[in-house]
Amino acid sequence: MKIALVSPYDYPYPGGVTEHIAHLEEQFTGLGHQVKIIAPSSSSDEQVLAMGNILKVGGVVNIPANGSVARITLSLRLSGRVKRILREEDFDIVHLHEPLVPALPLTVLYHSQAINIGTFHRFGGTQMMYYYGKPILRRFFNKLDGRIVVSESAQRFVSRHFSAKYMVIPNGIDVQNFGPHVHPFRELRDGKVNLLFVGRLEKRKGFSHLLRAFVRVKRQEPNVRLLVVGPYSEKSRNRYEKFLNQHDVGDVYFTGYVSKEDLARHYRTCDIFCAPSTGGESFGIILLEAMASGRAIVASDIDGYRAVLHDGREGLLVPPQDDEALANGILHLIRNPELAAQMGRLGQAEAQQYSWERVSQRVLAYYRAVLHTCGVVSEGGDWYDAPALPESVAAPSSTAD
Repeated sequence: MKIALVSPYDYPYPGGVTEHIAHLEEQFTGLGHQVKIIAPSSSSDEQVLAMGNILKVGGVVNIPANGSVARITLSLRLSGRVKRILREEDFDIVHLHEPLVPALPLTVLYHSQAINIGTFHRFGGTQMMYYYGKPILRRFFNKLDGRIVVSESAQRFVSRHFSAKYMVIPNGIDVQNFGPHVHPFRELRDGKVNLLFVGRLEKRKGFSHLLRAFVRVKRQEPNVRLLVVGPYSEKSRNRYEKFLNQHDVGDVYFTGYVSKEDLARHYRTCDIFCAPSTGGESFGIILLEAMASGRAIVASDIDGYRAVLHDGREGLLVPPQDDEALANGILHLIRNPELAAQMGRLGQAEAQQYSWERVSQRVLAYYRAVLHTCGVVSEGGDWYDAPALPESVAAPSSTAD
């Protein structure tokens, strides 16, 4: 098949959607499919983009969204470039990620004559856009021949305004990059209990709640350390360091952005992984990475995290924005290392279900089922071997339109 993967977000910039697309491209290409990525980009290195099968369409602007910043294109000059790409490439499948986010996915969807698949990743943050834009967005939504959501919470979110059949296909992770074969940082395996936070220092990631919980934990268990990994500004770091100084608390290490290899080493270095997000997460990728690394987890009890972590099995779920409950969960695992080790083993087994090999095969099977339902076949008749889309795996939403 000839497949286009469309991203609304700045492709070189790290993020869940762009990484999802990159892994699908790698898997599909490895299976012999022809794949191109259509995305805006802040990079001007055309050679690097071409090596990654990336067709750059539009520059990038920063738009506040969902407690974060969305790096999208709002260019009004996309149409000509998009039409030319679609005409020259003649894709069999156009797979749009966040298909209703302006402006690139909407432009591609408007001009596409291929079979169009949309994946909805988000949970929260675009409610007003859906509410006020529904009369216009409905036209674009109706051009989708197939619809994927990464979790049931993402389905509930989009179904409030666009009732349809959705297939739940989760995000994946590179399970082979995590696990016992990864070497921890030896200098940090010095007898102290290591807690780990991974993510941006944004309000919805709940880092301020974790810091306040850490103050409580440190007073009761002094032999504990907090590792903080992820992209953040110097201003954000200074604000949190000031808080720590005011409370006379040490042993918090701000590492910043790290490579994928060092991220895996940080997971193996920690004893307990902490995910204190306040909401807006449609899926818990960082939870799966920690699980694949064999680490117990203390996480907020929110929809996106509940989809992958079973409370009391792979970790503990605590009420979001509850500093005391978060601290108590961490203390419980510190004081019960056998329980933490058991949770790590169970999490490692569960994470295998989310390998990109498995996820990509499910996406391809869905493509074939949609092609079959739409009555499309290749000249050789060998595009698909899947039956028509069954109701049991793509039941219509019960939410009214």
